[in-house]
Amino acid sequence: MQTTATEISATLRAISDPSIAEHSQRFFKTGKGQYAEGDKFLGIRVPKIRQQVKKFKSVAISEILILLKSSFHEERLFALIALIEKYSKGDDAIKNQIYELYLGHIKYINNWDLVDSSANQIAGLHLYDKDRQPLYTLAESDNLWARRIAIIATFYFIKQNDFTDTTRISAILLNDQHDLIHKAVGWMLREVGKRNLAVEEQFLQKHYKNMPRTMLRYAIEKFDEETRQAYLKGVI
Repeated sequence: MQTTATEISATLRAISDPSIAEHSQRFFKTGKGQYAEGDKFLGIRVPKIRQQVKKFKSVAISEILILLKSSFHEERLFALIALIEKYSKGDDAIKNQIYELYLGHIKYINNWDLVDSSANQIAGLHLYDKDRQPLYTLAESDNLWARRIAIIATFYFIKQNDFTDTTRISAILLNDQHDLIHKAVGWMLREVGKRNLAVEEQFLQKHYKNMPRTMLRYAIEKFDEETRQAYLKGVI
């Protein structure tokens, strides 16, 4: 018998924890005027969600899409992890379907953990051997989460020692006003530096004086203390 979204929702509710939900709603900034205003939580830790994805691995993409549209954060996270699993095992038609579905439903991928757990494994992986222009379109979007997807998707490229799109999209996002973008760009630049310090430093030496402070701090986090202080004091 086909697994339904309703069945999965019921299972997730059965393992939910109100105390975890309360903590999550504070941690993920769900208050009025905050970046995740109105998001609702069941209270389920990520490892338990992954266990349920394995349990319901036969669920159809159409049912996963219902969960992706849920008002509950953990159901959307379940859906994204399930899509990653489907993508990894699918043929080209399935991969294309999931990629298009992913970009077509960004309004539901609306918190930093949802983006960070899926962007490089769906959008980045899919575009690795294709035209990457969609990421530049996302980087110019008015939607915060689209912009974060743009830079986090490049993590897949970074892991293949391909840094060009990371530095180009980082340059596009240099003047972004949101702290979550500052952190994401700084993180990706730091990941570049772990693999090729020269590439990261070339970018930093060109831009560090104009970078948001949080972005710079994230980017240079692994530098030795003397070099970090030189960047922070603007004396490189």
